Amino acid sequence: MMIEALLNEDVVREGDIAPDFELQRQDGGFFRLHEMLKEKNVVLYFYPKDSTSGCTKQACRFRDEYEAFKEYDAEVVGVSSDSLQSHQKFERVYHLPFTLLCDKGGQIRSIYGVPRRLGLLPGRVTYIIDKSRRVRAVYNSMSKPLEHIDTALEVLRNINSEQKQLA
Repeated sequence: MMIEALLNEDVVREGDIAPDFELQRQDGGFFRLHEMLKEKNVVLYFYPKDSTSGCTKQACRFRDEYEAFKEYDAEVVGVSSDSLQSHQKFERVYHLPFTLLCDKGGQIRSIYGVPRRLGLLPGRVTYIIDKSRRVRAVYNSMSKPLEHIDTALEVLRNINSEQKQLA
């Protein structure tokens, strides 16, 4: 697995340039953040584990709202430390239309500064990144997985509005 990222000791915050990286997708290919941002805004969401209650609710809500994300010229990308096989099963069982990335060892989670809950559980954080690589919002809530979707759509609505005003 090749990782190209800025090593950053700090947490990635709103207004920062999103660190670039490359990770394996659930289909076995590779996802490169900078390549996706040439075409679309990105909703990058880190979640604890495939097929757990909160993570399944969150993924299914992203799935159910996927057309709205496309309307806002955005791609949803989920990241966890689960294996390729686990992601493939999660995608298949829940008919997920978006990319899941394998962050084995949690290197990208660490670069973005996604916290662990109680020092053990991987956190749940969503980053909304515009095409200029600017982090427009960060939403961190372990206990409210569905609010990640609402927050992302609201931020994307604002980005879309700004772009229309500039045109």
